[in-house]
Amino acid sequence: MKQYIVDAFTASPFSGNPAAVCVMDRWPSEEFMMKLAMENNLSETAYIVKEEAGYHLRWFTPGTEVELCGHATLASAFVILNYYEPDSEAVQFNTLSGTLTVKRKGSLYEMDFPTYELKEIPVTDEMEHAFGVRPVRAVLGLDLVCVFETEDQVRLMHPDQELLKQIEGRIQNATAAGTETDCVSRSFCPKLAIAEDPVCGSAHCQIADYWSKELGKREISAYQASKRGGYLHCELTGNGRIAISGEAVLVAVSDIVAGTDHNQQ
Repeated sequence: MKQYIVDAFTASPFSGNPAAVCVMDRWPSEEFMMKLAMENNLSETAYIVKEEAGYHLRWFTPGTEVELCGHATLASAFVILNYYEPDSEAVQFNTLSGTLTVKRKGSLYEMDFPTYELKEIPVTDEMEHAFGVRPVRAVLGLDLVCVFETEDQVRLMHPDQELLKQIEGRIQNATAAGTETDCVSRSFCPKLAIAEDPVCGSAHCQIADYWSKELGKREISAYQASKRGGYLHCELTGNGRIAISGEAVLVAVSDIVAGTDHNQQ
């Protein structure tokens, strides 16, 4: 089984968000996919099988399968459009979040993702204790998004991972208005066995939507301020959809032999 390591939302190796992408003829067991994701110990391992129409795509963290992942979708499109269908300009993935289309646009890969209704919820003392600074606002969609007063508060925070696990929401996102970009953010995922997701595409289905409304802009430039860092180009396209674009770069290619049929491509 062929596995690619791709850094997403960056043009420079060893930055952005690394994802493992496995391209297969048929599905292995879920136990195998879970164990390989744990072995890779990246925030996501993506598994792809060709279907009659497009590709079936699934995402696994080291702790569980998830219903949506941005950076691993970008990485998967990079692999398919460069190494399997280099003459194609777009690829469709069938996923737990429906059909996702990714288009090649110059050096960028543009993903068509859903947005989620954001409901404002009370800011709690638990949030303040977990992040080390009190949010000025909190909204809940697919994930919890906490809004902070300054960019430095987001960049410099050292959240308590155990306290974060106790807060409602699958992923805890911290965001503030940016100086060089429209917003900066960080994503913490202790419930998914990920201390911090370096650059989270799916989080920006909510973060970019939030700042689009706050700033009165349809296009949002975003920076995820993890140690690796990465840039996302976001555009609200209407009808509950958002286009999220980024670059990607190949880091490694390997053959997975443990627990697989060596004849599988």
